[in-house]
Amino acid sequence: MTLLDARRGIAATYVELSARTGVSVDAELAVGRLGPPLEDELANWFPPGEIEAMAALYRELYAVHAIPVSERMPGATEAVEAVRREGGRVVVVTAKNEPQARASLAAIGIEPDVVIGNRYASTKGDAIREHGVDIFVGDHEGDMIGARAGGALAIGLTTGPHDAGSLAAAGADVVLGALAEFPDWLAGAVLDRRLAALSARLTDLGSVLVAFSGGADSAFLLAWAARVLGPDAVVAATAVSPSLPAAELDGARALAEALGVRHVLPATDEQSRPGYRANGADRCYFCKAELTETLAPFAAELGLAHVVTGTNADDAVAGFRPGIRAAAERGAATPLLDAGLTKRQVRAASRRIGLVTADKPAAACLASRIAYGIEVTPRRLARVERAEGALRLALAEAGLDCRDLRVRDLGDRARIEVDAGLVAALAGRPDLVGVVEGFPAVEVDPRGFRSGAMNELLS
Repeated sequence: MTLLDARRGIAATYVELSARTGVSVDAELAVGRLGPPLEDELANWFPPGEIEAMAALYRELYAVHAIPVSERMPGATEAVEAVRREGGRVVVVTAKNEPQARASLAAIGIEPDVVIGNRYASTKGDAIREHGVDIFVGDHEGDMIGARAGGALAIGLTTGPHDAGSLAAAGADVVLGALAEFPDWLAGAVLDRRLAALSARLTDLGSVLVAFSGGADSAFLLAWAARVLGPDAVVAATAVSPSLPAAELDGARALAEALGVRHVLPATDEQSRPGYRANGADRCYFCKAELTETLAPFAAELGLAHVVTGTNADDAVAGFRPGIRAAAERGAATPLLDAGLTKRQVRAASRRIGLVTADKPAAACLASRIAYGIEVTPRRLARVERAEGALRLALAEAGLDCRDLRVRDLGDRARIEVDAGLVAALAGRPDLVGVVEGFPAVEVDPRGFRSGAMNELLS
């Protein structure tokens, strides 16, 4: 009754067992006592010498009468998806024997990472500990005992034979009324843990200069650092160069002021680096090298122990990210990454503390709009910035709300990317497309906005 509702099939199996053996088993009563091992229930109906044979017969009948009519508990699929979304594994520890447990789960379309059978109450603890289970969810007192024995957080569900009081008495740390409540609970619990890890990491760092672009990640890092370390131990540094849109600088200024954090504006000179101007696939390496080499002495001058960036856990697995490597080589710390915080969790945590950047769209630097191999120049950067500003204003005036917008400089033409739902509307409005000026030609990308679209051209 946690992931699987087999009550109808179990009752049918007991009815058939009674018919085969001539022993009248009260199927309704047996179903009401689900949880302990099968042999424990059979001992109520058969003499000790027959239990092993009856268990074998029951399992043979179960495969025919129960597995095909097994049903998912409400919220089961979503609960499994939630575990994997949070980076976890799905480990099932059950009193059923393993083959039938696997077959039953397969019948309802759930594929766990691990299944361990023939475990009940405290014997579940060994499997829980062996497989590193951190959170164990169940609907029976025995599940709570097993979770405690295995050192896992015990989450009780009242969808089984026990009420909240019984589950709590058996050791439940948390009791939920339904499995449908689990995804939100899990998201909050994981976020709490990762925020605690972030606080500990920042405390270890002591004082920080935050590379503050004004985006969601660096804004949250700045706000959390100010909370943990105090505003006197934190400085926001927004690097000023032609690759930073003016609107981003205005927003960064306003947020730093609202947080009560000192805000400095060191100038960076990416254009002085041939690798940056050449705009190869590794352009971001040279940009981030310039940034961190500028900020490191700045931090020392301000008496701050570390430069930190807003790199999150998603960034580290996002594929080709030479900028992350450049910053790491130059000693920049990544507290969000170290704490395991994903972009989704950064936004959720930002909403918790009321940051205006919680739902801010991604805003990569202007150089990311210029196709690889085309030289990055201040003129090209300014042209892209003007085009995006003009198009965003024109869309707003036309009553078309656009979250994500890019004007890509492909050399011989500009390619507009907007939210997928706006592509058709924009393509049918030459007056709107026409506000993108200064390019030989302009087209609308039929696939809509995609982060990292320029990387597609590398292949």
